[in-house]
Amino acid sequence: MSNPASPVSTSADAHLDPDLAQLRRLAAAYGVGTTFTGWNGKPQQVAPGTLVKVLAALGVPASSPELVDGSLADAELEPWRRMLPPAVVVTAGKEALVPVHVPDGTPVKLRIVAEDGREHTARQRDVSVEPREVDGVLTGRATFALPRDLPLGWHTLHAEIEGAAAQTALIVVPDRLATTGMLEQRRGWGLAAQLYSVRSSRSWGIGDFGDLADLAALSAERGADYVLVNPLHAAEPAPPLQPSPYSPSTRRFFNPLYLRIEAIDELAYLEPKQREQVEKLAAKAQRLNRSAGLLDRDQVYALKLEALELLHQAERSPAREQAYRAFVRDSGSGLEDFALWCALREETPADDPSWRDPAAAPDTAAAQAKRRKLAKKIGFHMWLQWLCDEQLEAAQRAAKLSGMRLGVVHDLAVGADLSSADAWMLRGVLAPGVSVGAPPDMYNQLGQDWSQPPWHPKRLAEAGYVPFRNMLRTVLRHAGGVRVDHILGLFRLWWVPEGNLPIDGAYVTYDHEAMIGILALEAQRAGAVVIGEDLGTFEPWVRDYLAERGILGTSILWFENDGGAPLPPEKYRMQCLASVNTHDLPPTAGYLSGEHVALRDGLGLLQQSAAEELAGHRKSVSAVLEVARERGLLPDGEATEQQQIEALHLLLAQTPSVLLGVALVDGTGDRRVQNQPGTTAEQYPNWQVPLADSAGQPVLLEDLEGDPRFNGLLAAVENALRQSDAPGRR
Repeated sequence: MSNPASPVSTSADAHLDPDLAQLRRLAAAYGVGTTFTGWNGKPQQVAPGTLVKVLAALGVPASSPELVDGSLADAELEPWRRMLPPAVVVTAGKEALVPVHVPDGTPVKLRIVAEDGREHTARQRDVSVEPREVDGVLTGRATFALPRDLPLGWHTLHAEIEGAAAQTALIVVPDRLATTGMLEQRRGWGLAAQLYSVRSSRSWGIGDFGDLADLAALSAERGADYVLVNPLHAAEPAPPLQPSPYSPSTRRFFNPLYLRIEAIDELAYLEPKQREQVEKLAAKAQRLNRSAGLLDRDQVYALKLEALELLHQAERSPAREQAYRAFVRDSGSGLEDFALWCALREETPADDPSWRDPAAAPDTAAAQAKRRKLAKKIGFHMWLQWLCDEQLEAAQRAAKLSGMRLGVVHDLAVGADLSSADAWMLRGVLAPGVSVGAPPDMYNQLGQDWSQPPWHPKRLAEAGYVPFRNMLRTVLRHAGGVRVDHILGLFRLWWVPEGNLPIDGAYVTYDHEAMIGILALEAQRAGAVVIGEDLGTFEPWVRDYLAERGILGTSILWFENDGGAPLPPEKYRMQCLASVNTHDLPPTAGYLSGEHVALRDGLGLLQQSAAEELAGHRKSVSAVLEVARERGLLPDGEATEQQQIEALHLLLAQTPSVLLGVALVDGTGDRRVQNQPGTTAEQYPNWQVPLADSAGQPVLLEDLEGDPRFNGLLAAVENALRQSDAPGRR
């Protein structure tokens, strides 16, 4: 199933000013939406000026009626100007036709070179297409059918005529991701945690990869199948650090902030004086573990970097050196480019104009000179990524050995900052002059601008989707699953032109068949499940499409409604991860009391009075609790906060959803919001709140072992799921 193609013209354009109607036709031809549905359910028009700016970001001139007419003509001729499409993504086992454009009447051959080196031949079909004149050349279209038995993978199409040739990427993807099959046989549950907030007595003031392994083992012992963590993407190479894990410097590599220093082999071989220095740094950092105040990433990372600089000087054993070199080789040029960015970023501010200067791009002579000058620093940052890879592998291994079926489930952010490594390294496949955001919704009625450059749909295809693939491979390398934040962005993204307010943007569509197919291919190869965060505004067919491709959706208890009433558990989707809350809402204890309403009111994020908002909130909460009470999950009369939280999770256990999520904060009684969407650091300390109990006191990993509230919630969920899986109960 796929969405209907965007029309080049619509009957609704008939009453418009001719120039505006033509502009809207051009926008539709390039996948730019001219309308959108507002948070109140009413259609909204995209301003003409916004359409012009968005089209400009796509490389389409539209600032005058003459340019619009010319761009419309180019849109029609563009496919005919290419011998082969920018990239071809096909589904395994299904017939696929490929158009090849050559001078009319010229014989052409199409062959396939598979990634294993084997060659396959495509057969030309007798499909009649009228030739047309393209830039003074009468051009014809030959249609080829690809073999149905092509293996999954990354192949190359070669078209050849006398005196000319062309090639393009051919990607064969699975019809359906098969990894969720085991969950349909036996449902699973797991913890969702913000890793930075989950500290232990061994942490350096921030939760780390060692803590991740221990949290996995601790929860696996209680029946969990996975631990879902916040994005672990790399941030800045040195303090100050961006607190938000959803605003990384790159989505391909990881954040050394999470390294467990004591797990690095070379520590044992430091000179005594250097070893003593590392121990002093550790003691200083570990004093932060019991602080109830905000997390201090900058201080922690400064201490860790000092220790890591010392460790980097230690000589590696031959086996360790060989492993490091293999990692560098397998990571390719992307790792060296990122390490170069890190070295440059340490001495060049984010707002320096050189970052946007084409003469300073990674592949220029200027960059090559910098590589030679900064070789030692570049080596240090590549080494840090190798350590991250090692420790993530150890965490996943610990999770699986503890009995988890999935293990670590990573979170993939929507994008990276405008001043990020990705923006510098991948500028050729990113759209300039725009950033990703979201139109207004009921929870943020002013809209959002995430300050992240989006993929350029055409340029990404012309790159054979390799940057997208490389990112997925790194994230999935040591993972049992990946949660794709705002997976709707693989269908369309809200582009906000530079200088516009978030409300004044437009949706731009992507080739979702290609993007979802590649996601499924890489997940299948990694043996991982994919969970799509499919909340927000979307077209009804999207969820069905994702389910057909084997991609799990996301259901949040508070958002699931049936005609204004809470959705009965039996009506939930099977192919989804169901949970009570999400990181963009308060922990359940805080949500039940409506603390977020007061917070949003104080921040000026409401468009109605706090009293009206709170009244509506209490009504919706009471309705959900009443469903739990009717099903015998709550006692008649007053129920404690802990009883209510457990009852809400037991209610979700009655759904057919193959995965259940339990927020770690709900196991400790934490009340504070981790993230309030639409706010800045000056307004609210997003992503800086440590794990705490109901009184706001810090909770360490060691405290969880004997915590009755934590153990009670996890035992209730595990027992409920196993009872529902018993013969005759499903």
